[in-house]
Amino acid sequence: MSNPAAISGTVATDAVREDLALSEPHGPRPKPFFTPRRIVMYSILFVACLYYLFPLYVMIMTSFKTMPEIRFGNIFAPPREFSGEGWVKAWTSACTGLTCQGLSPGFWNSVKILIPSVIVSTSIAAVNGYALVNWKFRGSEVFFAILIFGSFIPYQVMLYPLVMITRDLGIFGTIPAVIMIHTIFGMPILTLLFRNYFASLPVELFKAARVDGAGFWRIFFEIMLPMSLPIIVVALILQVTGIWNDFLFGVVFAGTQNYPMTVQLNNIVNSAQGTPEYNVNMAATMLTGLVPLIVYFVSGRLFVRGVAAGAVKG
Repeated sequence: MSNPAAISGTVATDAVREDLALSEPHGPRPKPFFTPRRIVMYSILFVACLYYLFPLYVMIMTSFKTMPEIRFGNIFAPPREFSGEGWVKAWTSACTGLTCQGLSPGFWNSVKILIPSVIVSTSIAAVNGYALVNWKFRGSEVFFAILIFGSFIPYQVMLYPLVMITRDLGIFGTIPAVIMIHTIFGMPILTLLFRNYFASLPVELFKAARVDGAGFWRIFFEIMLPMSLPIIVVALILQVTGIWNDFLFGVVFAGTQNYPMTVQLNNIVNSAQGTPEYNVNMAATMLTGLVPLIVYFVSGRLFVRGVAAGAVKG
C-alpha cells in the first residue's frame, strides 16, 4: 500500500510547482530598447534637431556679444562677457528708417492689430462652422465650397482690389484696415476647422437640445462652445502666429506711423545707415519671435488635442 503521507507530500509539491509556473512572466520577451530601427530613427531626429536649433543658438549667442567680439571672434563661440546692450538698443533706440525708437512702437502696433483680429475672426468662424453643421440652409454646401476656395487664392492677387476698397472706406493706412484684412483672410480656414470639429461631436446633443426647446444661440453658447476649447486653442494659435508674423499686409495697409513689429524689424535689419550691428539685429529678431514662441509653449498640448479631436477630419 502507498503511504498517505508520501502521496499528500507529492500533491503539495506539484501544487507549489504549478504556483511557481503561474507566477513566472508570460508573453513574448521584451525587445531591447536600442534596436537598429530605433537607432536610425533617433539619429535622424537628432540631426534634424541640430539643423533647426543651431541657427537659434548662433542668434542667441550673437545677441549677447559686443560688436568688437563679433568682428574678431568666433561666431560659434559663446560670448566672453554677456552684454544686454544689443537687446536694450533693439527695443528702445534702434533706427527703423527716419526714427530711432527701436521695436517698442512696432510691438504695440502689433498688439493693437492682433487682439481684435483674433477675437473677431475666431468668433465669426465659430458661428459659421456651427451653422454649417447643425443649421443647414439651402445652398450651404455651395457657400462652404466658395468660402474654402477663397482660402487658396494668393494674397498678392487681392492686394490691389483691397487697397481700393480700404481707400474708398477711408481707412487705408490705418490699423483698422489691417484688422479688417486679417479678419477676412482668417475666416475661411478657421471656418473649416470649426465645421470639422463640430461635425465630430455627437449629433444627439444637438437634437436633445432642440427637443428641449433650445434655440440657435442657446445651443451654441451653452452646449457647443463649452466643448470647443481644444479647437478654439488651435484657431487662436494659427491666428496669433499668422497675424504676428505677417509682413505683407502690415507694410501695405498699416501706414508709416502704424507699422507692426515685423516691418520695423525689416527696417532695422536692412537699414543702410552706418555699420550693421549684428547683435542688435539678432536681438531684434528674437524679440519679434517671442510672442509666437510663448503661445506655442503655453498652449502646445491643447493644440495637439484640438487637431486630434477633429481639426483635420473630413
